[in-house]
Formats: sequence, C-alpha cells, structure tokens
Amino acid sequence: MKKIKNFMMLLLGISFLLACGESDTREFDGTVKISGKLENVPQGQLVLSYINEDTPEQVAEIPVNNTGKFEYELKLEGPGFYLLNLMGSKEVKLALYDQDAQITYNFADDTSLEISGSEDSQYVQQINDLMAEYQGTINYLNGVYMEAMKARDQEKVKQIQQDAMELEQNHAEKVKELVRGMNGSFAALQSFAMINPKSDFEFLDETVSKMAEKYPNFQQVQTLSNQLEEMRVLAVGQPAPEISLPNPDGDVVNLSDLKGKYVLIDFWAAWCRPCREENPNVVRLYNEYKDQGFEVFGVSLDRTKEAWVKAIADDNLTWTHVSDLQYFNSEAASIYQINAIPATYMLDPEGKIIAKDLRGQSLENKLKEIFN
Repeated sequence: MKKIKNFMMLLLGISFLLACGESDTREFDGTVKISGKLENVPQGQLVLSYINEDTPEQVAEIPVNNTGKFEYELKLEGPGFYLLNLMGSKEVKLALYDQDAQITYNFADDTSLEISGSEDSQYVQQINDLMAEYQGTINYLNGVYMEAMKARDQEKVKQIQQDAMELEQNHAEKVKELVRGMNGSFAALQSFAMINPKSDFEFLDETVSKMAEKYPNFQQVQTLSNQLEEMRVLAVGQPAPEISLPNPDGDVVNLSDLKGKYVLIDFWAAWCRPCREENPNVVRLYNEYKDQGFEVFGVSLDRTKEAWVKAIADDNLTWTHVSDLQYFNSEAASIYQINAIPATYMLDPEGKIIAKDLRGQSLENKLKEIFN
C-alpha cells in the first residue's frame, strides 16, 4: 500500500572547509592520481570501482606497499563518482575529474579518514558526514516514535512527526547552503536526495542548469535536466493543470471553478492513515479561513465510493470532493505526478501554484501569511 513519503526519508550534505593546496587554475587532462597512506592495515585488497547508476563496477586493485603507501593513475573521460574499498573495512566515495586525490586512514580509528587535493571529493566527504549525523537523529526519532505509538500517546506522535518535518526542512536548508558554496561542483549531485524537488524546484533547476554548462557531456547531469524538465509544468509559479472529476453525487466538478480563491488541492484517501490524522487540522483551518477566500479541493485516491463517502462524513470534510476511484491510477494523480499521499498543492486566486506539500504547522503558517 502506497503511503506518505516517510518522514524518515534518507540522506545527505553540509558544512564546508576546504584545503587550498593547488592552483586555482584547474584543467582536465584525462588522468588523476589517487594516492595515500594507510595505517594498521588488515588483510585484504584496495579496490577502486566506478559508480555507474549506483552500481559499482571494479576498475582496479591497487597494491599497498609494506609502509601502507599506495598510488594509482586513473584515466577518465570526464567527471565521475568512484568508490575506494579499503580492505573490505571502509568505503570512501570520491568525486574525480581534474584534481588528484590523497587519502589517509588509520584502520584503528574509524574517524581518521582524511581526503585532500580533490575539492570535489572533499565535498562528498562532508556530505556523507552530515548524512551520518542526520541519520543518527532520525534513528533516535524513530525509536521515540515507536515508543509513543506503543503507548498510544497521540499528542507525542504528532509532536514527533512535526519535529521530523522541521528537521527535514532545516537539513535541506543546510544542504542548499553547502551546494551554493561548491562553485558548481558536480559533487553536489550527491546531496540532491535530501532536497525536495517539489518545494525546491527553482533551486535545483538553477543548480543543474549551471552544471549542464560546466559539464555538458556528463550523463548524470543530462538525466537530471530531463527529469526537471518533466517536472517544470508543476513548478511554483506555473498555472495548475485542470482537474475535472466526479463529486460524490456523480456531477463533474472542475478545479478551475474555484478560481478567485486560494485553493488547497488535497490528495488523500480513506485508507491513508496519515491523511486521516491530518484531516482535523485541515478542518480547523478551513473553518477559520473559508470566509476569507480559502477553499479545499479534495481529490480522493480511494477504490470504492462507500469508503470515500464514509470518510468524508466521519471526518466532517465539508469542502469540495472529487474522485474517479482509480487509486494511484487516477487521472488527477497522473497529471500531478502523485506517487505518495498525503500530497498538497496551494493555488493563488489566479490558479497558479504557490506552494506544495503543506500540512500541519506549515499549512497553518502559509495561511497566516496569506490572510493575516
């Protein structure tokens, strides 16, 4: 069963202080040197792999001498991500293009990894460091969340969910801060998993456009550019695509009929527990702002009319409702690229998208911004 995007969504990036070392002039000559020094080296192999669509493809086994030193000259056609496996005990992700990389590591101290030379690889290391920090916090929240669920403490559950959303938002801001300081490095691609393309489309679009100019032949950048182009129709500032679906009485209702009001398009379903938990918040805010020009356009992804209508009555949802009862195969879900619920789009009186994925406190804050 498809649910909301897990508020424990994974991953990536922040905090930069980079070594200078090399000249500011960087030229790609088709080779980079990977070298370094290892201490307390266990048995095993030093293996370099190229990451092709997240799947490592072995490039070479690199010999390590009896003093722990190693060196390898890598030929490459352009920028790319590589994985250096240290004797099966540690994996180091590298972003390699036009600067040599030096790695030092003491197997007796897991915090001792240092990368120098390659600025792109240093960015990746810092992205991974924040990933670990963020994931640690998420793991803690997961534990507290499960305890609250067992105790059926709904107030605490809601608070943890709110904390998780705020954590995700704050983390995304840190990621963007890092990316802005990366001078257009392709290493930023490693951080994009923690940036919501719905709410931060403009930032991603601008960043990827600059990368496309700097790395015109890099396949990963081209792929992202194509994906963003597909999403452009639903970007903030764009007119919301029309939705024309039956209401519970069987009459076709158009989204455009609500022009002149601020409209929250709310994708939900009777079977979606997080949707149902959010409904009281939407009801409260709807009652507070409906006389000032706020409307909700509920699009159900239910399969049966009975479940849909019962949920409307049980949750006291007095706004406009439509559905073709086609689950995620709904025409509206396809148009709005919905693959998880709850999902929302906020429209201005002209029918343009002004915000996405508002719920809980973020929805309340947006309505206060609009009407107060």
